Amino acid sequence: MRVLNKVFAGVMAAGVGLAATAAFAGDIRVGITMRMVSENGQAYGQMVMDEIKAINDAGGINGNMIEATLMNDECKSDKGVANANKLIFQEKVHLLIGSTCSSVSLPIVDVTAKAGVAQMIPHSTNSKITQKGSEWVFRIPVSGRYYGGVNAKYVGENIGTKIAYICAADAASVGDCANMEKQMRSRFGVEPAYRADVQEKEVDFRSHMQKIKSMNVDGILVAALAETMARALVQSYEAGIGEDVRRIGSSSASNAPVPKIAGDAAKGVFFTAAYAAADDRPIAKLFNEMTRQRYGIHAPDHDFSQAYDLVRIMEIALNNADLGLTDGSLAADRTAIRDAIASVEGYEGLASGPISFCAAPTPQCRDGNRTAVLIGYTKGGEDFETEVLARVTMEPDFGLE
Repeated sequence: MRVLNKVFAGVMAAGVGLAATAAFAGDIRVGITMRMVSENGQAYGQMVMDEIKAINDAGGINGNMIEATLMNDECKSDKGVANANKLIFQEKVHLLIGSTCSSVSLPIVDVTAKAGVAQMIPHSTNSKITQKGSEWVFRIPVSGRYYGGVNAKYVGENIGTKIAYICAADAASVGDCANMEKQMRSRFGVEPAYRADVQEKEVDFRSHMQKIKSMNVDGILVAALAETMARALVQSYEAGIGEDVRRIGSSSASNAPVPKIAGDAAKGVFFTAAYAAADDRPIAKLFNEMTRQRYGIHAPDHDFSQAYDLVRIMEIALNNADLGLTDGSLAADRTAIRDAIASVEGYEGLASGPISFCAAPTPQCRDGNRTAVLIGYTKGGEDFETEVLARVTMEPDFGLE
């Protein structure tokens, strides 16, 4: 809360830009690759740069400035890997942040593990990211394995067990569907009533919705990126599926394009995420106001909050790392940063629960945020509204059996 107030008070007048500060000897080099193909995506990247600029304006890290390089991977795995390689081997960054899309973060894990560079994940939820066994990766967002358990419990106990699945091909959505299916099978002994595997940017769901309509299901899970999900929600109503059939979103339902594009079709949709703009904590209200004033955002989704928390955790770790910051100390500095991130315990910020890491290269140690928020849309459109239905903290090894 102290940091957020300080940043909000000082950064508003500082201006924004894609260079955090001018480079000079002794800088801590940070590379960032994110999906910035939408208004929100561009704002996520800009906010990370703004927060780094605020750290530098306040004196940096133990007197050293952070030199940040931001690159757009467009949610394309080949471009993300190319960005990571450039940042690591040409720019010789001390730390890599990325990416937004799980399908991009997954292959980058192999790059950072081979190069020995800590990778902080700002948004990607696919459970496999931390199951690769890399000692260099740290996830700030809630893992999909936790989301699957929270969604399944709520659906099975409050909605019903006859569920249709629409599963897009992006890695996060594939993981969300798999985790939901696994938990519904484990908890309630049921298989999907209907399942459609669709393209990542599918535009026509009408044939699927007609089939689902005839099956009298209790709910429809739509796991897809924001724009795709919004189209599916609209077409479900166009097919004549009534509001008594509950619509369940994957975590990307948190992204503003969903209620903006879906309009009235977003009302009643519920999903799990890491942050809700409807959160009534003072720190959340302050953050909401900050993003509105800085970026013109009606209500920040959890990708804003996760990016913000990442910078705060990075700041803590960099301040605690013993860095030489010379050409000869690069490998040692990268290791020191990794160990400092692994030592972060009990961080409390915008996330609904504390974020903690530990040294072992396991999901239990590297999935730092275990508290999911169950959120529902009470209104769609440009001035959408949400409500918090529940907060659930999971055990570290949940979903690994």
